[in-house]
Amino acid sequence: MTKHVKTLAIVGAVAAAISATATTEAAAQDGKEKCYGVSMAGKNDCAAGPGTTCAGTSTVDYQGNAWTLVDAGTCTSMELPDGRMGSLEPLDRDLPA
Repeated sequence: MTKHVKTLAIVGAVAAAISATATTEAAAQDGKEKCYGVSMAGKNDCAAGPGTTCAGTSTVDYQGNAWTLVDAGTCTSMELPDGRMGSLEPLDRDLPA
């Protein structure tokens, strides 16, 4: 790998981290919070974890490591099928095969 390619990879990673932080901070100011395990397949907001890269990339309904922004204070009380609950932290359930 050339020095130029390594530099581009580092710059891209830093930019992604800054963007994710800015999105989260803006959402918190708008009275929203990340809620894991409540998105339908393809409807997550961003960074769903292994196997996904960003918005709309979750592949399983209620994927535990995919999040969507919801009104602050509503995540863990949302009614979901089969006794599932939303979480403020990533979950190990309903992950893609």
